[in-house]
Amino acid sequence: QVQLVESGGGLVQAGGSLRLSCAASGRTFSTYDMGWFRQAPGKEREFVAAIKWSGDYSYYADSVKGRCTISRDNAKNTVYLQMNSLKQEDTAVYYCAAGGFGGNNYATKWAYDYWGQGTQVTVSS
Repeated sequence: QVQLVESGGGLVQAGGSLRLSCAASGRTFSTYDMGWFRQAPGKEREFVAAIKWSGDYSYYADSVKGRCTISRDNAKNTVYLQMNSLKQEDTAVYYCAAGGFGGNNYATKWAYDYWGQGTQVTVSS
């Protein structure tokens, strides 16, 4: 069992930056692949970024590529999402997730077993 708690969301102006954190409980964090997803009002939850358990491989949605960086610190049981050059369309609730993915299924929700409660990111004009 893994419990995930996101933090770091807030209100930021367009062009600004935020760093989201996701703290995980349990001693097996380092064995899980981790992902970030987001959900805007009235829209489906969508993939943002993912990172393998080792930290060696990371993946990004086209909409955030070049603006976001996912990283993890297995010693601290934490995964991060650094978001730069934020746009209004980045406004959403951001969720972290833990699971195991292979091949190209890092962007699919069913690849993840555990989810956090989400943190709100609001980007103003």
